[in-house]
Amino acid sequence: MTEEEKQRLQKVIAQAGVASRRAAEKIILDGRVAVNGEIVKELGTKVSRHDEVMVDGVPIDSREKLVYYLLNKPRSVVTTNHDNKDRWTVIDILDDVDARVYPVGRLDYDTTGALILTNDGDLANQLMHPKGRVDKVYTAKVKGIATLEQLAPLKRGIVLKGKKTAPARVAIEKVDRDKKVSFVTITIHEGRNHQVKDMLFAVGFPVEKLRRDRYAFLDLVGLQPGEYRDLKHDEVKRLKAEDYRYLRRK
Repeated sequence: MTEEEKQRLQKVIAQAGVASRRAAEKIILDGRVAVNGEIVKELGTKVSRHDEVMVDGVPIDSREKLVYYLLNKPRSVVTTNHDNKDRWTVIDILDDVDARVYPVGRLDYDTTGALILTNDGDLANQLMHPKGRVDKVYTAKVKGIATLEQLAPLKRGIVLKGKKTAPARVAIEKVDRDKKVSFVTITIHEGRNHQVKDMLFAVGFPVEKLRRDRYAFLDLVGLQPGEYRDLKHDEVKRLKAEDYRYLRRK
């Protein structure tokens, strides 16, 4: 096999459904990968289909069937494959799925809503990459009586932890003046930790509850919290081909 026919080790691991490409890089650096019986920690290592690649002592199978699921994540569940605090994870919910799936991105412990899980490392990397600009639509219950004027800075972008956020789309769905709460819809395409909560807090509206209603074009219709479904072939095809250039659709 020529050098051109070989692939980077992290790509091979991702294609096998072990982890996303970014997570695969960390797995390699942590010394959990062996090629032909030798531990490899170099990210630039290339392997062929004839090389034996093992992760945590288990051979990977690059021919593993790719699977795709949409989960309506409930509250009090962590978005990870393993939790050192022994909390319930999104993987525990998919207990009848044999494939080694992992979540695409993350939702906070107390945030609910749309979450994709797959063993397709290439698609996961595409969707999570900042250049992908995948729309994520959230509904937030916030303290206070919100007005569009007060939310306007979010449409322009605000500085959080020294970095300006991309312009967001915002709307007020409902205001309960008796309880002094508002329901705000916000659409972003970035994926910083706690971003929606931090953005709303920055303009004076602490979040009480947060739900992600849509990821790209995928919504929660027909899914109760804790339920999930297979993505249809056409949905997967669209995810791979979708033009997510958010700013052009403003």
